[in-house]
Amino acid sequence: MSPLTPAPVLARVRAAYARIEAVDRPEIWIGLRPQSDLEDEARGLGTRLAAGEFLPLAGRLLAVKGNIDVGGLPTTAGCPSYAYDPAADAPVVARLRAAGALVIGTTNLDQFATGLVGTRSPYGAVRNAHAPDRVSGGSSSGSAVAVALGIADLALGTDTAGSGRVPAAFNGIVGLKPTRGLVPTEGVVPACASLDCVTVFARTLPEAQEALALMASPVAAPHPVPARTPGPWRIAVPPTGQLGELDPGWAQAYEAAAARLRAAGAELRPLDLTPFTEAAAMLYEGAFVAERYTAVGPFVDSGPPDLDPTVAGIVTAARDIPAHRVFADQDRLARLRTTAMEALGDADALLLPTAAGHPTLAEVAADPLGTNARLGRFTNSTNLFGLCAVAAPAGEVAGLPFGVMLVGPAHTDERLARIAALLTPPVRLAVAGAHLTGEPLNPQLLSLGARLIRTTTTAPVYRLYALATTPPKPGLVRTDEGGAAIETELWELPAEGLGALAASLPYPMTLGRLDLSDGTTAPGFLCEPYAVQGSKDITEHGSWRTYRHGSTRRLSP
Repeated sequence: MSPLTPAPVLARVRAAYARIEAVDRPEIWIGLRPQSDLEDEARGLGTRLAAGEFLPLAGRLLAVKGNIDVGGLPTTAGCPSYAYDPAADAPVVARLRAAGALVIGTTNLDQFATGLVGTRSPYGAVRNAHAPDRVSGGSSSGSAVAVALGIADLALGTDTAGSGRVPAAFNGIVGLKPTRGLVPTEGVVPACASLDCVTVFARTLPEAQEALALMASPVAAPHPVPARTPGPWRIAVPPTGQLGELDPGWAQAYEAAAARLRAAGAELRPLDLTPFTEAAAMLYEGAFVAERYTAVGPFVDSGPPDLDPTVAGIVTAARDIPAHRVFADQDRLARLRTTAMEALGDADALLLPTAAGHPTLAEVAADPLGTNARLGRFTNSTNLFGLCAVAAPAGEVAGLPFGVMLVGPAHTDERLARIAALLTPPVRLAVAGAHLTGEPLNPQLLSLGARLIRTTTTAPVYRLYALATTPPKPGLVRTDEGGAAIETELWELPAEGLGALAASLPYPMTLGRLDLSDGTTAPGFLCEPYAVQGSKDITEHGSWRTYRHGSTRRLSP
């Protein structure tokens, strides 16, 4: 079978819709496209690939926040009576589609992107991917949960006050908030137009970076990256006491993240967080909230019945803010920014918890404004100060994801991602074919910083086939009967390296869980079962290397 077949993409589409049914989370979606439409597009991708077109995102499934235009689906911004039918995709959507991504649907959000909780929507509160009694984080709630649950590979959100970062932290995924202007915001219903950013969610950092690079405007590329003197990464870390009240265990998890950076060679230095938190409070408590009235105020004033009362109250209250307060707050913000940038100095990044805690749905219902304000303590100042940020997983606390945020000067997006990669502990990878020591693709592992842990075997539930590929590689397939133990090497590599491998896997290879002989499991390379039809069964050799060297070792099933 040709590697330019749409079969793997069709399989991915079908798996996503099966996953949608299995998780039973209808509140994720505002507009879900029919499966048949995506299957037709998957077949079209095969034709484009066969014609030699370069499609780096071929078959990746994309979820799009409901305030970003998707051709063929209404844009609601979380308010059915506001809905309109866009004439075309927003540029960010069009660019990802042009790279081969398939849009699966539009996702739920805090209405008019006003909130960090994910509950302010007539389409329902979006529950957390890991703990349904807790919030998913907003306003890009549906997008983050669609990725965390394995339905979408990538998702678009927006971020004015932290909406592209808080949901990432609460759901254990990556969120990139780029430098403003790097990614176009045309075709996006504004929240605060002078601050809004389109953001991207993914399960791994390399996947998020790839999508961000494809969305970026060429005109934004020439901006110079702020110069830095040689030396280790310099990370500003405020004293834990300045972080305010955190959920139990979160201060320790934050300190552990800082320790991981130090262990990776970074230089940690203290920073006074006061100007950052003072500026954060200004986003909703000051005059800047008036821009939300500029965006949708007249519509809210018309009193449609499907307005979220908390959102309506915020927007309506902003109508009467006097103009002189805007100028006074602009002057104060400029002074705070100067102080904050002096405190940051030549540091490459500021490390912070992404949020101060993870509330339950009940806690948000009891105090919607106070709970939301607590969630924006560390994120609200980023866009006000013109900075970029990466939200990354940093372990668990009490069985739930804990995330941190790296914030840096404008146009240091790539630098922040490189630092964020140091936070993720290494992962294991089981290989049984062309990535084995001495085989043609082993240098690919080594280039990603992988190291060999040990040689072992799988559990006796697999069969091995010789595929007609270049370079030669085997296909490992799990079977219900007649399986055998297959020689396997267990490697350790950075998590971003595993993401890069997963993103570059050619047909018919997939990344799944391998059962090992000692009873443990590890991510490993498998093969689509239908791809081995007509291939030579080499299970009796017990090893790809044994087969390659021409000897036979018969194994008991």
